[in-house]
Amino acid sequence: MIRSIPSARRLVASAILVGLVAACSSGAGSPTPNASATGAIVPPASAAAATPAAATPAAAASTGTASGACPTSPPPPLAAGETRTVTITTPKGTIVLKIEADLGPNAAGNFVELAACGFYNGVVFHRLVPGFVIQGGDGEFGRVGADGKLSADDQARVGTGGPGYGFKDQPVQGAYKRGTLAMARTSAPDSQGSQFFIVLDDAAAQALDSVRTYAIFGEVTSGLDVVDAIAAMPNSGQQTGNAALEPVPMTSVTVSNP
Repeated sequence: MIRSIPSARRLVASAILVGLVAACSSGAGSPTPNASATGAIVPPASAAAATPAAATPAAAASTGTASGACPTSPPPPLAAGETRTVTITTPKGTIVLKIEADLGPNAAGNFVELAACGFYNGVVFHRLVPGFVIQGGDGEFGRVGADGKLSADDQARVGTGGPGYGFKDQPVQGAYKRGTLAMARTSAPDSQGSQFFIVLDDAAAQALDSVRTYAIFGEVTSGLDVVDAIAAMPNSGQQTGNAALEPVPMTSVTVSNP
């Protein structure tokens, strides 16, 4: 069961309070709700810095290494009208996503390419904010090893990595609501990379809409119970960024046409 949902006011206040450290990071942010140096609310941690370190998923000692050549620069947008089905298998169950180009072409194209090459295989959901979001996708520091766990070094850095590039912003289309799939980012322009989040409750919309910079590109069509189960796993609490204490990995992430 998810804990009771904080009020929108509390979500906003929390995002501002614990996020100030992220703007000082040398990487892509921190696994905490964060804010820019100017105080803009950035509830999810960033996906990539303006000049992120290159991610090397194929070289990782992992049970979920990338299966093919992954992009090293922004992939083409998904063509207008196109949709894809992305299936995420986890130890908690399966999550099925509908990816829609018409919501966010750049975000959709990027996510589909990373999923198709195996970038997300073995990567954890590193941040759990009950009543708000679960976040994952750091293929640089968030990939489990052969023991199914993050190394101590990666555990300290997870949430600060990306795919080695950022892609261009586009106007945000659609509504933030339970099941919405969107990109995480910093407050810097074009800072989206590989990290994404899934909204847990409609009540999160007010905080997310207060900045409305997180590209929506799909939604959960099956497995919201699995999303809830991941959200209910232990986390470090608001004061330390809601970092997952027992991060759940994406065992496999596959792409298919509808």
